[in-house]
Amino acid sequence: MNTFIIIIAASLIGVVIGGLIYHLMQSRKISDARKKAEELLEEAQKKQEKMERNAYLTAREKLYEEKSNFIKQMKSKENEFKSRDDRLRQKEKEVRKLGNKYQEKDWQTAKREQELIHWEKNIRDKEKEVEQVREKELLKLEEMSGLNRDEAKKMLIDSMISQARSEAAQSLLDIKKEAEERARWEAKEIMAFAIERMATEYTMESTLISVELPNDDWKGIIIGREGRNIKAFEAATGVKVIVDDTPETVVMSSFDPVKREIARIAMEKLIKIKNINPKTIETEVEKATKEVEASVKKASEETLQELKLKNVHPEMREYLGRLKYRTSYGQNILQHSKEVAWLAGGMAAELGLDEALAKRAGLFHDIGKAVSGDSEGSHVSIGVELATKCAEDPVVINSILAHHEEAEPISPISVLVTAADRISGARPGARRESLEAYAERISKLEELANSFEGVGKTYALSAGREIRVMIMPEKLSDAETKLLSADIARKIKETMEYPGQIKVTVIRQTVANSFTDEFLPGHNQKKSETVLSEE
Repeated sequence: MNTFIIIIAASLIGVVIGGLIYHLMQSRKISDARKKAEELLEEAQKKQEKMERNAYLTAREKLYEEKSNFIKQMKSKENEFKSRDDRLRQKEKEVRKLGNKYQEKDWQTAKREQELIHWEKNIRDKEKEVEQVREKELLKLEEMSGLNRDEAKKMLIDSMISQARSEAAQSLLDIKKEAEERARWEAKEIMAFAIERMATEYTMESTLISVELPNDDWKGIIIGREGRNIKAFEAATGVKVIVDDTPETVVMSSFDPVKREIARIAMEKLIKIKNINPKTIETEVEKATKEVEASVKKASEETLQELKLKNVHPEMREYLGRLKYRTSYGQNILQHSKEVAWLAGGMAAELGLDEALAKRAGLFHDIGKAVSGDSEGSHVSIGVELATKCAEDPVVINSILAHHEEAEPISPISVLVTAADRISGARPGARRESLEAYAERISKLEELANSFEGVGKTYALSAGREIRVMIMPEKLSDAETKLLSADIARKIKETMEYPGQIKVTVIRQTVANSFTDEFLPGHNQKKSETVLSEE
C-alpha cells in the first residue's frame, strides 16, 4: 500500500516537473521568436534608412546636374544675346554712317541742282538768241533759193536721214571691229571678274552635301574632344565638314563629287554604328572609298556592255564611271554621254558609217568633265589629252574638239557627234526644261526677230540655239544688215533667259531676172537669163 502511494506520488511529481519543463521550453521559444522578430525589424529599419539615403543622394545629384545644365544654357543664351547686341550696335553704327553719307550726298545734290538751274537759265537765253539768228538766216535762204520753208526742210531732212543712216551703220561697224580686236585681250579679265562674282552662288549650289543627324547631340560627337574627330574625318576624306546652327544637320563641302560621295557614305555609316573616333573614321572611309570605286567600276562596265564597246583603256573606263557623279544644268553627264552615243550610232548606221566608232566618239565626247576638277584647262583640252594618252582613235579625239567648234571635223562622225550633243542637251526635258517652256522660248525668239523693221521671215533652228533671219533687201543695205544682227542679239540678251549661246544669222539676198524676146524661127536670137545673188 505504501509502495503504491509512493508510485502515485512519484508520478504526480513527474507530471508536475514535466509540465514545468514544457512551460519553460515554450517560454524560451517565445523569447527567441520575439528576439528574432526584433532583429528582423531592426534590419528592415536599417535597409529603409539606407534606401532613403541613396534616394536622397541620387535626387541631389540629378538636381545638381540639371542645375549645371540650366546654368550652361543660361550662359549660352547670355552669350548669344550679347553677340546679338554687339551686332545690333555695329549695325546701328553702320546705319548712322550711311545716314551721314546720304545727308552729305543730299547737300551736294541740292548744290548741283542750283548750279543746273543757273545753267539751264543761261541755255534758254542762248537758245532764244540762236532762234532769232536762225529765223533771220531762214528768211534770207528762202529769198535766195526760191523755196518755201517746208519744202526746204523736207529736202534737208531726207538728205540728212539718208546720210546719217549710212554714216551710223559704217561707224557702228568700225566700232564693232575695234571692239572685237580689244575683246581678245580683255576676255580673260572679263571672265575672271564674272567668275569672281558668281563663285559664291556656284559653290553653294554644286559643292555642298548635307547629312541628317538623329539629334543635335551628335554634333559634339562628330567634333570630338578638342576637334580630333572632325580633323581626322577631314584628313581622311579631303572634304571640309561644316557644323553650324542648322538643326540636326551636318554639311560637307568639296569641289570633287567623288570625295563628297565617299564622305557622305562614311558619315552615314559612322552615325549608324554610333561609334565615332579616329580609328573607326579611317576604317569607314576606307570602306566607303571601296564602295564608291565599285560603283564607278560597275557604272562603267554596264555602260560599255550596253553600248557593246570593247578594247577600252582602263584609265578611260575609270573616268567614264566617274561621270556618274557629274551633272550639268541638272543633266547627269554619264546619261547624257550614253544618249549622245546612241544618237550618233543610230545616225551613223542610217548613213552607212562605222556605228561602233560613232558610239565610241559620242560616249567619250565629254570625258574631260570627269577630271576637269583636278587639272588645268577646259574639259575639251583635258578630254583630248586623256584620249591621246589612252591611244583612242583620231576620230574620237577630233569629235571631242569639234563638238565645241575648237577644230574642224575630219570625219562625218565628228559632225554626227556634235549634232547628237546638241539634240541631247537642248531637247525638252533634258535640262529641267518643260515642253511648254521650250515651245514658248522658240516662239518668243521668232517674234522678237520679226519685230524689227525690214525682216521678212524668221526661223529658229537647233532647238533654239540658232535663229536665221531673212530680210527684205530693198529696205536694208549690207551695212544695215550687219547692224541688224547685232541689234537682234542684244535684244535677245536683254529680254530672254536661255542656256548657252544663241547664234543670230541675218541673210540678205537680191535676185534679178531678165529675159530676151521670144525666139522666132529664122532669126538669130538666143534666150538668156541673168541672176544676181548677194548674201
